[in-house]
Amino acid sequence: MYSNNSGSVRDALWFFMDEEKGHEIAYVQFPQNFENITKNDVYSSSLRVPFEVEFQGLDGYGGPMYIGTGCFNRRDTLCGREFSKENRIQWSRDSVRKNTKESADELEARLKDLTSCAYEHNTEWGKKMGLRYSCPVEDVITGLSILFTGWKSIYYNPTRKAFLGIAPTSLDQMLLQYNRWSEGDFQNFLSRFSPAWYGLGRISPGLQMALCTYLLWAPNCLAMIFYSVVPSLYLLRGISLFPQYAYSVAEFLWSGGTILGWWNDQRIWLYKRTTSFLFAFVDTILGLFGFSETSFIVTNKLSDQDAFQRYEKEMMEFRTSFPMFTVLATLAMINLISLVWVAKRVVTDVGAGVFETMALQIVLCGVLVMINVPLYSALFFRKDTGKMPSSTFSRDFINSPLIAELVLLTGLANTCFYTDGFAEGLSLVKLARTLAL
Repeated sequence: MYSNNSGSVRDALWFFMDEEKGHEIAYVQFPQNFENITKNDVYSSSLRVPFEVEFQGLDGYGGPMYIGTGCFNRRDTLCGREFSKENRIQWSRDSVRKNTKESADELEARLKDLTSCAYEHNTEWGKKMGLRYSCPVEDVITGLSILFTGWKSIYYNPTRKAFLGIAPTSLDQMLLQYNRWSEGDFQNFLSRFSPAWYGLGRISPGLQMALCTYLLWAPNCLAMIFYSVVPSLYLLRGISLFPQYAYSVAEFLWSGGTILGWWNDQRIWLYKRTTSFLFAFVDTILGLFGFSETSFIVTNKLSDQDAFQRYEKEMMEFRTSFPMFTVLATLAMINLISLVWVAKRVVTDVGAGVFETMALQIVLCGVLVMINVPLYSALFFRKDTGKMPSSTFSRDFINSPLIAELVLLTGLANTCFYTDGFAEGLSLVKLARTLAL
């Protein structure tokens, strides 16, 4: 990420030097913006609604959390200083330190100490000073520790973007990034310094609730998996679970997005919560019992020429044998098979009367199938190198007896689209079922 607006330093100083409130401000946070976002933001990397709507609302409760890049910090807050109303900085010429001349040799010697790997050994750095370590989202936990000591923060989003960076250009890297974020956030929520309990009396109740919505990304996977699977499997139950989208569309368009951009946002919203957040939730729970260790995975934002051209055309990238793709393909196939089965019943068995009891479930299942159209295309139709490997698709059938039974019991084995992976997986399932009988 690099500076795109030299005036951002002056903008931050305006807040720090405010005569009434400046002494309360620990940092001024600018939004993260990216220069390589496609027209309709195929991977929903811009975080449009959080930065255009939610973070601005947090200013009224004490300010947003620290998100690492695009931020100006008051130095002494990073050094562990707690907020006090009596400690005010007098912004005047007389308060500027004088006689600060230092020889080049002395300055070089000090800098060598600062840049050495051993500088922080046996000190409070990483614990009570500087960025807090031992967490995949060191920026978030650092910001929370500052807010808990009484400081406030400011969110500022100027017309000319202050900082620009590079967003992930492939689905697997985007999901890995959200896996790290959501796992770290959930660890913070379960830690001693969670806003839910440690923030009591230290920050406002409104800010407590707002921060917890981000720290609880990972558990969101449970509700999303339920809505992605159960309605499609229980179409005959007629359970009313259809979500409301009107407010979501209006909010996204008000933030400067497009209709297709909102649709892509819904797709990534589904993908993140059924993969990245699920993996983060499981890893965090296993870590609590000592079965897993937290690892920091750096997001790879580089891609070859062919992949970048597909990204510019807003074609999703599935070419790696990524474990999260197996989950996505499994859920997508459950919905597709369920919808095809209902369509078959309408045509061959009970006619249009089926809609009287299953209308809402059919609509919900249909929406999920439409959202997964790029995934089906990568499974069945695409011939470029960005398609999903057949090994991933075969693994879906081998590892998911549920899909196998759905295909065999509903009689769709001869009507579904065929690929090499599909045929291989289905034949293995039939063999396993025969042996089990």
